[in-house]
Amino acid sequence: MSWFEKIKNGLARTAAPLVEGIGAMLTKRRLDKDTLTGLEDVLIMADVGAKTAAELVGELGREKFGKDVTDGEVRAFFADKIAERLEPYARPLVLDETKKPFVILMVGVNGAGKTTTIGKMAKSFRDKGLKVRLAAADTFRAAAVEQLKVWGERAGCPVVSRETGADAAGLVFDAITESQKAGDDVLFVDTAGRLQNKTELMDELKKIIRIVKKKIPDAPHACLQVLDATVGQNAHSQVRLFSEAADVTGLVVTKLDGSAKGGVLLALADEFKKPVVLIGVGEKIEDLQAFDAKDYALSLMGISDRGDK
Repeated sequence: MSWFEKIKNGLARTAAPLVEGIGAMLTKRRLDKDTLTGLEDVLIMADVGAKTAAELVGELGREKFGKDVTDGEVRAFFADKIAERLEPYARPLVLDETKKPFVILMVGVNGAGKTTTIGKMAKSFRDKGLKVRLAAADTFRAAAVEQLKVWGERAGCPVVSRETGADAAGLVFDAITESQKAGDDVLFVDTAGRLQNKTELMDELKKIIRIVKKKIPDAPHACLQVLDATVGQNAHSQVRLFSEAADVTGLVVTKLDGSAKGGVLLALADEFKKPVVLIGVGEKIEDLQAFDAKDYALSLMGISDRGDK
């Protein structure tokens, strides 16, 4: 199965109501005010976001108002406009080989797929011949540490860990020291993600960042926030919260295969203007790939032929 087919299948639950809804709005064929209002509602229901939906429908109205259009033409129009909006944010993570270790701080709430994402990325880097180390700085949860160790074994990467409840910042200090001595190319730092204790969590995250900078002044070199697509609009508050505590440099959107809310990726890019580094559409390592704006836009609109037009 090609990557485009995986994205198309992953976004099927989001695309289905969009395709049905757009089709239902265009029974009269001619594009009028009522139809545009209905189309806007359809987009909002897919978690595209009210502002983004209004702008997309506004563009459609300016170009097609009063004309005979089919639902396929409207979906193709939206797909083109969505791809245009997202293209500036489709930026894969690029490692600076002059920075060793290249420190990647991973943030996000529990359950978003943060630890699994680290494991998949680490395996990908190892397969390219890079030396990678993992720091289990989510010391609040024994399960998180054990999960990271499993991924470390699977990827062939050493894991720096301590007992449950240990000082996370101190662990990160030790991990950087070990990573520097070993000449590692990449160091991943897994962090805790408990929103219910957000003040404590964010203070701990800020402390970790201060420690990282004491050891390597220009680090972390990347701060990636992992988001679960199934949470829909709640993802906005998560990005806002973590961006206040850390300089989030990119987003990783997971679980696009299990959600009817895949449109939230577009809303997030429009609001926060942050690069979408990776998207996940399944459990396998190869199901986490660089974000392609055109693939996403076509899949969101239920268009099965990439066409490369």
